[in-house]
This record gives sequence, structure tokens and C-alpha cells, in this order.
Amino acid sequence: MKRFAIIIGLLSGFLFGVATPFSKLLLDGLNSFQLAGLLYLGAAIAMFPYIFRKNSNLTLLFHSGSRMKTLGIIFFGGFLGPVLLLFGLKTANAASVSIWLNMELVATAVLGVLIFKDTLDRNTWIGVGLTIIAGIVTTLGEGSSGIISALLITAACISWAVDNHLTALTDGASPQSVTFLKGIIAGSVNLLIGYLIASEPLKFGSVGPALLVGIFSYGFSIMLYVTSAQNLGATRGQILFSTAPLWGVILSYIFYHESFQWVHVISILLLALAVIVTYILKHKHLHTHVEMEHIHFHQHADGHHNHEHVDKSIPAGKWHSHVHKHNPLAHEHPHFPDLHHRHDHE
Repeated sequence: MKRFAIIIGLLSGFLFGVATPFSKLLLDGLNSFQLAGLLYLGAAIAMFPYIFRKNSNLTLLFHSGSRMKTLGIIFFGGFLGPVLLLFGLKTANAASVSIWLNMELVATAVLGVLIFKDTLDRNTWIGVGLTIIAGIVTTLGEGSSGIISALLITAACISWAVDNHLTALTDGASPQSVTFLKGIIAGSVNLLIGYLIASEPLKFGSVGPALLVGIFSYGFSIMLYVTSAQNLGATRGQILFSTAPLWGVILSYIFYHESFQWVHVISILLLALAVIVTYILKHKHLHTHVEMEHIHFHQHADGHHNHEHVDKSIPAGKWHSHVHKHNPLAHEHPHFPDLHHRHDHE
């Protein structure tokens, strides 16, 4: 499952990376709030086939243990973050913005250690450091004119960092449910604000392309990121997601014929090295699981879910969700800070 989580984390980065150059193009016909709204409504549309299945578990996002997390996910991830990003994108080089977005990784790591008990090993901190250097290199290439944009992008990244940790800690709900709810609520609110402040009518010719970008670059990308983060932890999932700039930079050169800059190449190589360093070593030690009762998607072949069902027809490898109890357990195996591995380290 961890190898699969790494692959889909990389794929989520690719899908999100292509959004930056396309979004800059769409801002010619839409204001920042209108575009943010359409992108997130596109994400909700992408999740329709999953939501109407009986096991979508959408209601679990309003479970007593998840309600405040859900509201935080919607506000920070679906409203504040994308609006700040689109304001920053208006005045900056699209390739530079793509690389600056990796400040989200730094914010995710710092907040994870200070607030969310996300324990990071030496290699992960090296990965974070390489990402910071990549952002600094890009800023030097952009010059003083990019400072305002860089600050707006950084603020967006802090907002998304909060969203990342809340998402990784959300029990029970499927990634599709998280994506749908964030898309439908944040999309509607942003679109309403965009309508109220618009100086001219909405250009309907831009609606279809914006929804299409939203379906793939926000809908499927968010769903894949949520799956990765729930299995790897927010910071490690974010390092995989940070490969997004590679695709953003390539498409920016293709669509906008932006001048080639060696700082972008250096930054991308640093980001690639960050991913390799982070995952080259496995985190393994003897650890103890305390007694816990919660609800989330799981299967019985992972060494952690050994409870029995009245219905004996559920095979060990089948994914399902219900309230279940974990008894105290001590064992040693490679692991990431997922829902079951939020323990302290000496």
C-alpha cells in the first residue's frame, strides 16, 4: 500500500502542476474568486460518480470527531489558499509561481512538528531544506518585482499546510468525500464572491475550460493527494506533491514562451533530489499502539486491523469502513505517520 501511496502522490503532483499555466491563461477572462470557484466546482463534478455510491461515507465528515477538521479543510484549503494563489499568479512569472508553491512543503513540515505531532526523520528535514533552497534560487531569478507575489504565494502555502494536516487526520471519510465536500462548498462560496465583486459579466466562454481544469487538476489531484497523505503523513505526502512545479514550468515555456532560465532547472533538480532523499531510507523501530476506537477505510492484511466481523464474508484484503477498536499492540516494522502512527520519539 505504501508503494501505491507514493505513486499516486507523484501523480497528484503532476495533475496539479499543469493547473498553474492554464489558470494564468484563464485569468484573462475571470477574476480570482470566479476562477477559484469554478476550479473547485470542477473538483466536485469529478467526484459525482463516487459520492452517489452507497459506501461513499460522506456523512462521516460531520461525525463529532471530524466536524471541526472538515470546516477547517473547507476554509483553509478550499477558500483562502486558492484565492491567495490566484492573486499572486496575476503579477508573476508562471514558472516561478510553480516553484514557489513548494513553500507549502516547508509550512506543512513546520506546522506538523509544532502542532500536529508529525515526527520527521533526518532525511525528511534534508528534503525540506532542499525545497527551501529551490524557492530561494527561484526568487533570486525573479528579482524584486516578484516579492509581493512571493508573499501572497507563501500565505497561500501556509493556508494549504493547515489543510494538509487536517486532511491527513480526518478519520472515516473517503478521499472522494473530502474532495467533493471541499469542492461543492468552497466552489460555491468563491463563485458567489466573484459574482458580487465582478466589474463585468461572467465570460461564459471561460466557464467550460475552467471546470475542465478543475476536474483533473483539482478534483482527481486532491483525491489522490488525500489518499497519499492518509497513508504517508502530511509532510511526506507533500514532498511527493511538490514535484508539481516540474510540469508547471515545462507547460509555462510551451504556452507563454517564457524565456529559459537556468534557475528553474536548478530548482527542479533540487526538488527531485528532495523526493529521492526523503524516501531513500525507511523509518523503522519498535513502537506501541495504544487502545483506540475510530472509523476509517481499512483492510485486514496490514498487521493493524485484526478485529473480527459478524459477517465472515469480508476477505482480508477488501477495503471497507466501520467503527472498530484497536487493542494495545507493540511491534516493529517500516511505517509513516499515518492515522495509526502518531507516536512520540525519544
